[in-house]
Amino acid sequence: MSPPSISMEEEKKAEEAPPTTAVLQASPAKVQPNFTAPYGPNVHVSRHPVLAHKLSILRSSSTSPSSFRSVLREITFHLGYEATSTLATKDIPITVPGTNHTDHIDAIGQRISDKVALIPILRSGLGMVDPMLELVGNAVVHHIGMFRSKHSTMPVQYYNRLPKQCDVGVAYVMDPLIATSATIISVVGILKKWGVPEIHVMSVIASKVGLSELLKYHPDVHVTVGTIDEELNADGDLVPGLGDAGDRLFGTPIMEEDEEELVHPSKRKRTMSVASES
Repeated sequence: MSPPSISMEEEKKAEEAPPTTAVLQASPAKVQPNFTAPYGPNVHVSRHPVLAHKLSILRSSSTSPSSFRSVLREITFHLGYEATSTLATKDIPITVPGTNHTDHIDAIGQRISDKVALIPILRSGLGMVDPMLELVGNAVVHHIGMFRSKHSTMPVQYYNRLPKQCDVGVAYVMDPLIATSATIISVVGILKKWGVPEIHVMSVIASKVGLSELLKYHPDVHVTVGTIDEELNADGDLVPGLGDAGDRLFGTPIMEEDEEELVHPSKRKRTMSVASES
């Protein structure tokens, strides 16, 4: 059977018809930050079941330092994909090999155009650097060291390697835990003073109070977290949290006050007693 013919009149109408405009839809692979009440549109809290599973392993007191580092790396990958979903890209020319292994096809690719900086807060933030560098390979890394005084919840800065001139478009501040948020608030303030126009905070677990405080002082900051814990204890620690992230990451014991810190190791009573026992 021959195909139906098209009359000259129908063909002329088709040529005169205005071209249809295709409506471009957002890529389903791009993760858009969701609204998390009551924190606002700049806060994304993951709802992924695999992340919830990994978080349970990270929290567990039976997880070894080696496994802790590995799981933190996996969680950072997940959070990193979500946190970087709004980075700008630009078109670049690329060639794609043909199936005959000799031809190369011209095509248009994408490259991240934002200048990205990773800001790990020492020392627990170091465990999130490598996976983020694998996601954003052209990012620079600047370290800021903060610690909390034994007698106060206020942070103390002890290390800062920010260059004098800011040439960064987007900064990702990384700390596994946000408890009172005093540390994060201080670091964000430092970065704003340095001149960073867009700041993202990435954390595995944040407290409800800490997240609210952060947004009270810096409502323009974007936040990506794995989950939210409801409580803080009297010392300002997350409950249940996951313990001291730095100690668990590097396998170090809880630091206790050393009354002999200014005494030579060979003269310390504790050192001598341990040596005699061995």
